[in-house]
Amino acid sequence: MAKLNENFFKLKKNYLFIEIAKRIREYSDSHPQEAKRLIRMGIGDVTRPLAPVVVEAIKKAADEMQYRETFRGYEDSGAGYDFLRKAVSDYYKSFGAEVSADEIRISDGAKSDCGNIIDIFGSGNTVLVTDPAYPVYVDSNVMSGNEVIFADSTEENGFAAMPDKSVRADLIYLCSPNNPTGSVYTTEQLREWVNYALENNAVIIYDAAYEAFITEDNVPRSIYVIEGAKKCAIEICSLSKTAGFTGTRCGYTVIPDELVQKDSAGNDVKLADLWGRRQGSKFNGVSYPIQRGAEAVFTQEGQKQCRENISYYQENARVIAQTCDELGIKYTGGVNSPYIWLKCPNGMGSWDFFDMLLTKIQVVGTPGAGFGKNGDGWFRLTAFGTHEATKEAMERLKDLLKK
Repeated sequence: MAKLNENFFKLKKNYLFIEIAKRIREYSDSHPQEAKRLIRMGIGDVTRPLAPVVVEAIKKAADEMQYRETFRGYEDSGAGYDFLRKAVSDYYKSFGAEVSADEIRISDGAKSDCGNIIDIFGSGNTVLVTDPAYPVYVDSNVMSGNEVIFADSTEENGFAAMPDKSVRADLIYLCSPNNPTGSVYTTEQLREWVNYALENNAVIIYDAAYEAFITEDNVPRSIYVIEGAKKCAIEICSLSKTAGFTGTRCGYTVIPDELVQKDSAGNDVKLADLWGRRQGSKFNGVSYPIQRGAEAVFTQEGQKQCRENISYYQENARVIAQTCDELGIKYTGGVNSPYIWLKCPNGMGSWDFFDMLLTKIQVVGTPGAGFGKNGDGWFRLTAFGTHEATKEAMERLKDLLKK
């Protein structure tokens, strides 16, 4: 009989978004007419199309695949084509972070890498996760048999947990701008985390999937603008939110050459080498046409067109935030993030508020309780819809709560 990974039994029964989908389906089946009015502001999927320059690059690369002279099969390194890694490296330089092309590995997105990165670390690590947190951080470590401990992100600290020097961790997950809370770490706050990691010989896994939404000068676009970060941090980023690649899948992970840990014999080991070996064994790379499309994102025209889409979502965030202000609802996010993290009115629980919005005004959001204990009583709305749907949803919310 095959032995099972019984760590899976420790997971919550339903993944957050599966439970949301189940409740929507049950409501739709029993209320087919009302369900036609559904406005979805839950899952962080984009709605704007890919930038034209990106689409043209993908088309051109796809055309190359029909000719023997330009056909591409397996990528030699599995780390991504040189043209894309150089484009990403140059992008980092644009906001003051020095990352060489050799330190970048192209992937199919941040979610995969946030979970798969655990493969290069042994089981039994103590993993510190800020709570609330993106479920993948916790679930992937539970599956791997690691001990997960939490740093509390709460209303009192602006949902930006800071290190507790009395607590020791081997791995630390940070996300800024944060999913789900929309909060951010300033340069000074991130420096504290880097110093904490260096003092504890810990590794930070830094999820920067939403860096393109940052608008404030004192909020870093990369952890690598912090001195010492290249000795303790892995950075994971995605083009899903930056450039609308949720349906085409492309991201990148940076592991600096300076990031070294010791093996059980006391030998220095470069984590970049382990990640390269892991990816070489379990991942065949992102397709050539998609990598050409990703390269176009980092051109001058690509940045211009992608910024237009981001600005569109930022306007939606402004509308949601303005509605919360009008209703006297406390919230974080919306300034450097496409998420609004709002406090459920009248002391309601997250799932109660979810059910009320679904059944009373046919608006779908994400219950904060699904992101951890500190999320209960809070609720996430995304700004990734259309202007029309966002404004309509906010009008419905005002009509509901002003009664």
